[in-house]
Amino acid sequence: MTADALVLPGCATPIAPLGLGTWAWGDKATWGMGGYDTELTEERIAEAWAATLDAGVTLVDTAEVYGGGESERIIGRLLARDPGRRASVVLATKFMPLPQKLAVKGALRSALLASIERLGVERVDLYQLHGPISLRSKGALAEALAAVVDEGLTQAVGVSNYSAPEMERIHTALAGQGVPLASNQIELSLLRRRPETGGLLAACRRLGVVPLAYSPIGQGRLTGKYSAAHPPPASRTFSAHPMEEVDRVVDVLRRIGVAHDDRTPSQVALRWIIEKDAVPIPGAKSAEQAEQNAGALGWSLTAAEVSELDAVALEGTRTLQQRIWQHG
Repeated sequence: MTADALVLPGCATPIAPLGLGTWAWGDKATWGMGGYDTELTEERIAEAWAATLDAGVTLVDTAEVYGGGESERIIGRLLARDPGRRASVVLATKFMPLPQKLAVKGALRSALLASIERLGVERVDLYQLHGPISLRSKGALAEALAAVVDEGLTQAVGVSNYSAPEMERIHTALAGQGVPLASNQIELSLLRRRPETGGLLAACRRLGVVPLAYSPIGQGRLTGKYSAAHPPPASRTFSAHPMEEVDRVVDVLRRIGVAHDDRTPSQVALRWIIEKDAVPIPGAKSAEQAEQNAGALGWSLTAAEVSELDAVALEGTRTLQQRIWQHG
């Protein structure tokens, strides 16, 4: 475990300040239309999985809706092949609280049991509400989450894409049940700095909630692989700034990386998020990508470098539909 390890409130196992997002594992429907990697075989996924865990990155995030549960099934098969890994893996998954799920306590418990079965485990470590879209009150949602904690089906609970006021309300409701709010999973990157400038990160610090940052390298835009001359697939609509603007950010990432043993742009971008007291959860489709991600650990940016990146970071915008449905 790295020197800057942290603990999610309610979860006993420490994690590195970096996780693994598995949205792309088996989710061909979301990543279709040219966006899904047809070479992403389960063998390659297994190599990425092993390289991730070998690097000390143990937080693995998935959801019931990723590939209709296929992401969870893949993780379950990986754990079954090497059950000794389970003790070190911090498994996080999510419940989609669709508005029609008015009997939310029973719906959430049933969904968690189904996730547990697909994962092949006795419990998960972090169970999250997959968006603030339920018609039920925060009190009802908190009661449902507290019930599965009390039953031992999860250690900790979190939310995803909650605004600061929404997070405050669910935090208060959970506290009334004697359960801490562990995390808020949000889109955060140098292409979407709004969670910081809008006060969400400050609210997380005040409440003791750990921000988990998805799409931390802008769906590949911050790797240097893409440019204005070679744009990413049209289906990758998150943080869809003009690539000329993204190129300027990548230029700064490259220059700063040179001063830190030739770190790559994506490693510097991930480290910037870590310096903000958030935990990036990039995806990995190969062992090489997993090792690249882990290169964000074990070093630090200077305060001047963080400020320089802050100055070129983009605010980012998203539609309400993206906010509700298209996140991981």
